[in-house]
Amino acid sequence: MPSAKRNQLAVLALAGSLVAAGLTGCETTQEKAAAHRAEAERILKAREQRQQKHHNHHADGTNVPLYGGKSSRRHQKEQG
Repeated sequence: MPSAKRNQLAVLALAGSLVAAGLTGCETTQEKAAAHRAEAERILKAREQRQQKHHNHHADGTNVPLYGGKSSRRHQKEQG
């Protein structure tokens, strides 16, 4: 029965290598997730800075409403 013993050893070796590969894979997955989080934070910061930089203002210093405000034509009709 030496072949049965060899098969058992082969199965154990294969299982051990799969476990080792799985542990290594988890580490790289965690590293990738951390990198994605850092990238997302960087993108959100850049977006916030762009939005603060490009806010439109009226001549009197009040903010232009982004949605729900009057169009310039409607405003002109009401003014004159």
